[in-house]
Amino acid sequence: MPINPPDLPLSDWSARWIWQAEAGPADGWMCLRKTFDLAALPDSAIARIAVDSKYWLWINGELVVREGAVKRGPTPTGTWFDAVDLTKHLVVGENAIAVLVWYWGKHGFSHQDSGQGGLLFEADIGGRFLVSDRSWRVLRHPAFGTTAPPHPNYRLSEHSIRFDARADILGWTERSYRDSDWPQATEKGSPPCAPWGELWPRTIPQWRDHGLTAYTNAAALPKDGSAETIVAELPYNCQLTPFLEIEAPAGLVITMRTDHYCGGGNDKDFNVRAEYITTDGRQSFESPGWMNGHRVLYDIPEGIRIVALKFRESGYDCSFAGSFRCDDPFYNTLWEKARRTLYVTMRDTYMDCPDRERAQWWGDAVIEIEEAFYALDRGADRLGRKAILDLVRWQREDRTLFSPIPTGNYSSELPQQMLAAIGRFGFWTYMLHSGDTALATEFYPHVRAYLSLWELDGESLIVHRKGGWDWGDWGTDIDVRLLDNTWYCIALEAAIRYAKLSGDEGDIKGWRERHRTVVKAVQKHYWTVDGFRSPEYQGPVDDRGNALAVLAGIASRKQWPTVTRVLMTSRHASPYLEKYVLEALFEMDQADLALRRMRDRYQPMVDSGLSTLWEFWTTGGWGSSNHAWAGGPLSLLSMRAAGITPTAPGYATFRVAPRPGTLRDIEAEVVTVRGVIRAHFRRTPSRISLDVTVPASTHATIDLPTAYGAVHGITINGMPATATRHRGAPVLGPHPSEIEVGAGTWTISANVGTAKFHAVVESTGQPQRSRPSRALIAKNPRPARGPIAAKKTSERSAANVKRSAANVKRSAANVKRSAAKKSSKPAKRPASSGKRQRRQH
Repeated sequence: MPINPPDLPLSDWSARWIWQAEAGPADGWMCLRKTFDLAALPDSAIARIAVDSKYWLWINGELVVREGAVKRGPTPTGTWFDAVDLTKHLVVGENAIAVLVWYWGKHGFSHQDSGQGGLLFEADIGGRFLVSDRSWRVLRHPAFGTTAPPHPNYRLSEHSIRFDARADILGWTERSYRDSDWPQATEKGSPPCAPWGELWPRTIPQWRDHGLTAYTNAAALPKDGSAETIVAELPYNCQLTPFLEIEAPAGLVITMRTDHYCGGGNDKDFNVRAEYITTDGRQSFESPGWMNGHRVLYDIPEGIRIVALKFRESGYDCSFAGSFRCDDPFYNTLWEKARRTLYVTMRDTYMDCPDRERAQWWGDAVIEIEEAFYALDRGADRLGRKAILDLVRWQREDRTLFSPIPTGNYSSELPQQMLAAIGRFGFWTYMLHSGDTALATEFYPHVRAYLSLWELDGESLIVHRKGGWDWGDWGTDIDVRLLDNTWYCIALEAAIRYAKLSGDEGDIKGWRERHRTVVKAVQKHYWTVDGFRSPEYQGPVDDRGNALAVLAGIASRKQWPTVTRVLMTSRHASPYLEKYVLEALFEMDQADLALRRMRDRYQPMVDSGLSTLWEFWTTGGWGSSNHAWAGGPLSLLSMRAAGITPTAPGYATFRVAPRPGTLRDIEAEVVTVRGVIRAHFRRTPSRISLDVTVPASTHATIDLPTAYGAVHGITINGMPATATRHRGAPVLGPHPSEIEVGAGTWTISANVGTAKFHAVVESTGQPQRSRPSRALIAKNPRPARGPIAAKKTSERSAANVKRSAANVKRSAANVKRSAAKKSSKPAKRPASSGKRQRRQH
């Protein structure tokens, strides 16, 4: 499957939707078979398969797809289809296709029920088409049934599973099985047809299968059943299917669940479990429906001998990539727990949690999409792209956006989450990291339509929109009007970029004018001596809104000290908006305070024996212990503390600007669409050092931190960085110094203290994969504040790159002259060198 299959529905089908005569039943498992002959093996055999809701596919008894299909809902009326390569599974002579379809028959927070079970199968086998029609055989699997209460809570579209091995159909997936006594399938319609609608190609991969694995405490597990629950330990919180192999008499009931069976530990919101009824003799069973947790709990009665208990981990098909390490184990553990939380909340969609809801809430998705760029390989990008298209394709006729989507039993708009989704931290973050700017053409009309719903009042402030759920964050003391205006400004900044990328530049002027108007109004009406607050709000100053005022570019530098005091004395934000509070501290050059607050807030989660982060600041009650929105520190440690951020889409240019705060040693790696970026920062009381690896076809701006004193005596790859005949201007005082470099590996070192930095111009190192690059120190190199400032910084950076390329030959000559001078005479003092450079410029 290509990385980005065409995002268009397919209408050219010869197959028919088939099922049994009845539409259901809900929680029904249907067996469908087809045999056919091949005189010769084809060069290619690609099948297109669609179902409502999930399927398992065997070819000649070999399992080819385990839990196929994406939860239904590419649009409010459509269905996904898979493309599966069957070529290597076919044989000359008779072949048998066997499909087990699980029809849920109910809506969920990430699935829309069509109201009708169905299979659509069409394979191009070397130019010969094999299609689903009435010639197929169909039989409801008699072993699968519905469990007794409690059932999974209403947010889940999945059912708990009950399997009675006494009624199993032995060998039905094999080629040798004879199905002549099965009923023929009933044709239900030619696609596209109701109720399945238009058919969209799957854009995410099939699940990664890690195979059957022994539990970490396998050696200590009992060999015989008893009245006690068996606790099988997993290596970490993961998505899994439990397995057992036993010897037993017929008719005994075994239950399998995880320690996450009760959502949030409140004994009210139940999740999924499995029940197995034994047949006689030696037998094995793997429950096909996935669950998650840190432990699997087996209730195996007396009279059963246990041969083996195992589990199969599965999940979204991407790998852990990227890393963060520093000299404080606390932050290393927090980063890894955030990554584990991220991965366990990825499957058909990004999810808030993998147990209670499995729902694509966009407040969570905003944080997850950014994390994925720092913690996973680029296969994860497909899920972010799908999330964006899911959201805009579910936009309603009244122009509102809502999540979670896809869905059939939820429809409430959360306005502030929708602004977060379409804004700089949502859609723009995806495009900036992935380089997939063409996507703006598809989603920008939806963004423009949604923003048109937001009106200004008589004071030029945003009119509050309650939506379907008037929600800004969990917790108390929420300044809702302040959040409205800050989120809106962040969304407007992104809309300006989208309009340009999509060719709708006529919209830009209006967005800019609206942005200036709202910023001015917030400053006029919301600023107080204690920080930002809306007049309607009577509670203590809200850390959430003040943080977002910084990130929206509303708060001026003069207001930063007041806002900083707010953020260091208020503790209202939940783990969801805590990410933005911490980021605002980094933005205000308060890395040490950001790290301090991060430790204060997350210490219980890091100290916990759980491998994942929590929905709230404490566990128990209603909250989950594996909640995606808590993972913001992962992104902040990589992009703020280690300082690796793209400044142009797809990392055409990027920045390495470490802001370590109290940390002394930080090492980070980011796997980008252009290659691997590495950065290693170290400091002593008098010196700092930064190693940077820049991939081919990119340019980087290296920005040395000055929180430890003025930077001077810089060397690049061991050679002094002296100013000779170059356009780089000196940077004086406490401002950070910026160095433009091309592809290669660079070691930049500098003394820190009170001496004024004299100049940095030349790199004398040898880049790995490109010509030598000029190091350019830019005047006033403050980090960009918000997308508008970032755009100017990016344009300035691009101009610097062009100048750098034009001076390559001159730079090379200067390198040689510099080396020659060093070998023949002592190095000149920094002060005289700086004076000479100022005269030259």
